[in-house]
Amino acid sequence: MWLDNPAIGSAPFKVFAGLFLMNIGRRLRIAGILLGSVLLLGTAGFRIIEGWTWFDGFYMTLTTMTTIGYGEVHPLSHPGRIFNSFLIVASVMASGFTIAMISQALLEFEFGKALGRRRMERELAKLSGHYIICGAGRVGRTVTRQLRARGQTCVIIEKDPARAAWADKENIPVIIGNASSEENLRKARIEQAVGFVAAVSSDAENLYIVLTARGFRSDLKIIARASEEDATSKLMRAGASQVLSPYYFIGHRIAQLLLRPNVLDFIDTAIGTERLDIEIGEVQIPDRSVLVNKSLADSAIRQQAGVIVVAVKSAGGTMKFNPAPDMIIHGGDCLIVIGGDEQLKKLETLTSTFSA
Repeated sequence: MWLDNPAIGSAPFKVFAGLFLMNIGRRLRIAGILLGSVLLLGTAGFRIIEGWTWFDGFYMTLTTMTTIGYGEVHPLSHPGRIFNSFLIVASVMASGFTIAMISQALLEFEFGKALGRRRMERELAKLSGHYIICGAGRVGRTVTRQLRARGQTCVIIEKDPARAAWADKENIPVIIGNASSEENLRKARIEQAVGFVAAVSSDAENLYIVLTARGFRSDLKIIARASEEDATSKLMRAGASQVLSPYYFIGHRIAQLLLRPNVLDFIDTAIGTERLDIEIGEVQIPDRSVLVNKSLADSAIRQQAGVIVVAVKSAGGTMKFNPAPDMIIHGGDCLIVIGGDEQLKKLETLTSTFSA
């Protein structure tokens, strides 16, 4: 380390340099202890040497340290003046050290914020194929955790600095500001995003957010949160792809837990964060895939990939549950399947095989 280099200089310099390399909080504590020690020493000195009261000694020491210059509380004897001379030097040194520590702490704080902003700007500049989450409340945090648990990249837009601190703590790129601002959406690189979530607590704010986001991209998938029932239709007209209400979802789930608990156990096993080796996934069929124009039976999906096809969503948006074996697969169809991670990877490989 450079402090161990003999060319640096004397031991006092090394001690002083070492103080500046300390943690900011520790340096400020040392500065406070130093000032307190000088104040206590001065008060005790005047009490012992001059025989003053504790308050007079404290007051004289305080005026000396702050260089106010009110004059002596009582006339000083010769020993008292010698003591006061040392007290003046010690006060100046302690005050100077404290001012230096506070100044350095402020500079490092501002420098750290500038570095943090630069780092965040670099991270945002590299974003592509990510999800934008507007709002770091309970819903926004849950969505972010679920997406990140599945290896997805997220960026959060939150106007409340206290809530934004959660994202910063989790090393998630966060933009502090209003999510309905076009500037903030550009910072979040909405042009390269694959999904957008409006999850702030106010329906009115979500409405403005959806309108602004839809103005950027007509093809972007936008999921919005709605608190009131009548807000759903408004958000859909504003451009939301889908609208969900936490209260409706919770009520529906409670009813299903009472009526169909085993079904929900199965779903939670399939899509929960602590799931077993089973997952409900979806795979898009490319136009040139070898599976195009084949029936589900002839495609041998079950035999080669080991997955169960539970539904097929056509390119036109029609969903067919429990498709028949003779159903023909077309380019652009989306297969909804159940299987393990490895089985889903095999299916993706199979669908990505192009015909000659």
